[in-house]
Amino acid sequence: MPLLTGAEPFRHEGGGTAVLLCHGFTGSPQSLRPWADHLAGRGLTVSLPLLPGHGTRWEDLRVTGWQDWYAEVDRELRRLRERSERVFVAGLSMGGALALRLAARHGDAVSGVMVVNPANRVHGVAAHALPVLRHLVPTTRGIASDIARPGVTELGYDRVPLHAAHSLRTFLRTVDGELPQVTQPLLLMRSPQDHVVPPADSARILGRVSSTDVTEVLLEQSYHVATLDHDAERVLDESTAFIGRLAPGALDEAGLGKEGTTAGD
Repeated sequence: MPLLTGAEPFRHEGGGTAVLLCHGFTGSPQSLRPWADHLAGRGLTVSLPLLPGHGTRWEDLRVTGWQDWYAEVDRELRRLRERSERVFVAGLSMGGALALRLAARHGDAVSGVMVVNPANRVHGVAAHALPVLRHLVPTTRGIASDIARPGVTELGYDRVPLHAAHSLRTFLRTVDGELPQVTQPLLLMRSPQDHVVPPADSARILGRVSSTDVTEVLLEQSYHVATLDHDAERVLDESTAFIGRLAPGALDEAGLGKEGTTAGD
């Protein structure tokens, strides 16, 4: 199945500090591409993989599960570790949960964590019924494009396969149990007005991680997909400041980095 235009994975070979970016459930690298381009432009090595089942059609997501999604970012982290002095992990929504699990399981191999509106639970009145409901109802309406900025859309599926939603629920419960193992510096950026992931998820994460270096940033003008919303520049600025503080000398002066490439180009 051909990829949707804009859903391509992205890689940029930069300096000795790398960032692994993880996109969200039913989404694609498109939602994080401005973030990836910005980091690449500052001289960092950047990887933004496409998660299995994403970027094509929702039917492809239906036959994948959280083990597939996590395995993809785990492999990419190991690849980056082989050629980089340090690696930061980052993500949006479910991608934030993926990044947190990478931090929990890889320990000192991860230098810091940056998450935007990270997911901690599957919400909704039917969430508890997913184990049964997924066998009766194949899909529900999509969750993409929760964006306040007019005229901006997220490249994501218009339907959510319930088999995959059930797997996501299992994954988030697994990650919640591992949060105390997260000890790295943490930058958590969240939108008070989020119609996909409520503020309670961020509060739960902040209350369970063991990190002592924690920065919380409110993205007041944005909805869930803040990386494409009014606060997108804030996300870029806060993340580069975070990396610059923890990895002095890792960042090039703005505008002097080389342009990245879409993986496979």
